[in-house]
Amino acid sequence: MNDWYKKGLYFKCHKCSKCCTGGPGYVWLCEIEIEKISKHLNLSKNDFLKKYTRCVRGKISLIENQKNFDCVFLKDKKCQIYEVRPSQCKTFPFWHCNLSSEKNWEDLKESCPGIDDKNGQFFDFEKIREIVDPNL
Repeated sequence: MNDWYKKGLYFKCHKCSKCCTGGPGYVWLCEIEIEKISKHLNLSKNDFLKKYTRCVRGKISLIENQKNFDCVFLKDKKCQIYEVRPSQCKTFPFWHCNLSSEKNWEDLKESCPGIDDKNGQFFDFEKIREIVDPNL
């Protein structure tokens, strides 16, 4: 990842749910997230895994609605597990693929109205790096 965004970036979530729908993809879950979501839904871990996830290349991902590829937890354009949503969801749009080039960030504007929204939060370089790689 290069550092083209050294001057920082603006972002404001418009809660449009466009990041939760569209084409097929993966929302990866770690063990802690599985436990939190299971508890939030009042399900056993096994029941949650059977009903809402799939195994892909040895990793666990949420399933999608097969008609439109919406996240399984997207209902009426709202996340049903927002309080315990996976870190992948919490850190959007600050993903390696989106930050790998200025062009990728600009292209993301087509699907995400919050990109570069000056009414949103300003994320300085250090904050972005912390979000992208909290182990730095």
